[in-house]
Amino acid sequence: MSVVETSRLTLRRLTATDAADLVALLNSAAFLANVGDKGVRTLEDARAYVAGIQACYTHCGYGLYAVVRKADEAFTGICGLLYREYLGETDIGYAMLPEYGGRGYASEAAAAILAYGRRRLGLARIVALISPDNATSIRIAVKLGLSFEKTVSMSADGPQVALYS
Repeated sequence: MSVVETSRLTLRRLTATDAADLVALLNSAAFLANVGDKGVRTLEDARAYVAGIQACYTHCGYGLYAVVRKADEAFTGICGLLYREYLGETDIGYAMLPEYGGRGYASEAAAAILAYGRRRLGLARIVALISPDNATSIRIAVKLGLSFEKTVSMSADGPQVALYS
């Protein structure tokens, strides 16, 4: 189910058929270093991860989406919105498979999702939580018009991340 389209990309709901691509993405060096270990190692783990995201679609009306290149239907990564209860805010997230990095797909997908969240979902405020060492994601957030607001912890014993709004 297509949620958003750009000139080069389709963003659609994640499905169990995305499991192999998700295992690769969630275990890529950049994802592990910048987002963290989601514990997704097998296709079964990935299907459970998708089920959790699908619950977000039902509960919040949004979640993470598969970013698919229109030219060849290649799964390039994920992008979407997640409600962060501990903040009481919605966070935009994006991650690309390494082979699709540096092509502007993350920026393009994130701009489309940000517009979707504001215009279609009526979200007045969308933040980005970014590891302070993740220069690529910081560049994308700034390109989207977001700016550094403060540092926050994602959990009581978790590391500090930068909140852009």
